[in-house]
This record gives sequence, structure tokens and C-alpha cells, in this order.
Amino acid sequence: MLAGCFTALITPFKDESVDYDGLERIVEFQLQNRISGILAAGTTGESPSLTWDEHNAVIETVSRLTRNRCVCIAGTGSNNTAEALNATRHAVESGVQAVLVVDPYYNGPSSLEIRREYIEPMARAFPHVEIIPYIIPGRTGTQLLPEDLALLHKRYANVKTVKEATGSLDNMKRTRFCCGSGLSILSGDDALTCEMIQNPEIAASGVISVVSNIVPGPVGRLVALAAEKKLDEASDLMKALQPLFDLVTVKTTESTPMGPVMCRARNPLPIKTLMALLGMPGGKCRPPLGRMTINGFNKVVQAARSVQDRNPEILRPVAEFFGVDIEARLTDPDFRHGLYYEKPYTE
Repeated sequence: MLAGCFTALITPFKDESVDYDGLERIVEFQLQNRISGILAAGTTGESPSLTWDEHNAVIETVSRLTRNRCVCIAGTGSNNTAEALNATRHAVESGVQAVLVVDPYYNGPSSLEIRREYIEPMARAFPHVEIIPYIIPGRTGTQLLPEDLALLHKRYANVKTVKEATGSLDNMKRTRFCCGSGLSILSGDDALTCEMIQNPEIAASGVISVVSNIVPGPVGRLVALAAEKKLDEASDLMKALQPLFDLVTVKTTESTPMGPVMCRARNPLPIKTLMALLGMPGGKCRPPLGRMTINGFNKVVQAARSVQDRNPEILRPVAEFFGVDIEARLTDPDFRHGLYYEKPYTE
């Protein structure tokens, strides 16, 4: 069963193309900080805006770099079953141990259809590779329900893990009830990881994390402390990491002549913005994702500043591996150029 901290790796870009040198550096950073596994070309890796050639090349690269060093999971989901099968076939040939398949977005299939027309074909076609359903209805507009997941789990030995990002503890409890103890539940929400592991009705075994792109060691320790039921230590570390967890989605209120509007900078934009600010490979997001507003960017800086002031050891591995001065990166305006929209919201 999969357990521990698995990083949902961002895809670094440079000059509109995938930055493969940067990709190698951030993978090595993860490995040196003892990550349990790496998810390549997932949605945090901007899979919807990668070409399939890029998608496959990213998976090949990460699989090669992680071989015999940690688990490699490939994001191969799609809203087209034929595409998902082709992507999974390529990932398997690249040597990955598991594939993550997000619920088919926009099409809106029922849970029954997701099970029969999407997951089952992959589970049958690739019996020796773990197929991990990724449940995130807030992004996909549909959901594989716990009951259908349980049917898959009972019928296919390679469906034994789920990435749970519904945000609903009741749904997670229902998943555990329907599927029993043989299913590994991985958190898809950094901020809920401790609660999911410690709640006996959920009994999660780890997390597929966004924030571990920057702090793999601390998030891995958080998972271990929660699993070992060292509640006070886990609580302290959770509080130290909370400002970073709050960056997965950054909400701001912006002014227009017609009145205020809510602006949401969603993953991976805030985390890539912080990586760029800290001097890590990452680059910009690919359109239609763009940049943050100045208000959103200021929240990113405040979060990083809070962590650095209170718990500087958390960001120290970034400084040491990438050879950067965290204090300078957070205070010198020269490092902020191009990281947010400099024009007002209305322009």
C-alpha cells in the first residue's frame, strides 16, 4: 500500500517550453529530501496545457531520475478514455509504478460511467500497474462515488489507492466504510492531511502534496508524525506549515468601477509564484493561467515571510540546495519583477 508524502510536481517552463534542466534539479531536490514518491505530469504539473509529446517526455524524465530511488506516479487521466489508455501505456513503458487518473472533467459522466467506461478499461489493460482514481469534483464537475470505488477495489487487485480531494470528511469516511482497510487513502488536500490520517474512520496513509514542491522534508515529517500518533509534534509542525498550505488557492477582493470582484489564483499559480520568488526552477504558468494580482502576490510574500520569521529551518533546505539567500529573495524588489500583474485589475 502506498504511504507517505508524494509530491505533485510542478512542470517548470522556460521561454514557453518545458525546462528539462530545471525539472532534473527539482526532482533531485525532492530525492535529497527523502520524498516517498513523485507524481509527474499531474494537474499540478499543468497537464491540461501540456502537449501529449511534452506530457510523455516529462513522465519519461521523472521515471528515469527516480528509478530505484522513490516511487514514480504518472498523471495519465483525461476526459477521453482512449487518450487516458494511450497515456497509461506510454507511462507503463517508461517504468512507472502507478498512474493517477483524474475523474473525466467537463463531460460529466455518472459514477457508473466513470467506473465502467474509464477506470475499468485501464485496470483490465494494465493489471500489473496500480491505477489510482483521483477524486476532485470541485475541478472536474463529476465524481466517482465511494460505492463504485469499492466495486472497483473488490474486482481489480490494481485498484488499491485513491487520491481523495473532495474536501468532505463524510465522503472520506464513506470511502473507508465501503472499501475496507485494504484501500490506501491519500489526501489530495495538504491542509486536511493530519486530520485524515488521525481520524480512525478515514485512516489515510499519506498525501499527494502541492506544498512539498517547496518543503518536501517538513511535509514528509508531518505525515510521519501523524501516522505515529505524535499529536503534539504534528500539531506544532502543522501550525508552522499552515501559511504555506493556505497558498494552494489564494483569494483576493479586487476593485472595479462596477463593484468588488472575487479573484481566485488556483493551484499551481501561487506555488509556482513562490518558487520563482525563492529562486527555484519553475517559471511562469502556461496560459490561460497567467499571473497573480498584486494583492494575491502580497499574500504569497506574507506567507513565506511568516514561515521564515517563525521557523527558518523550514525553508533552509531550499537555500542550501539552490544556493539562494531566502532573506534577500523575500525583501529585495528586484526578485519580484514579472511575478504579478503590474497593471490594475481593470486594465
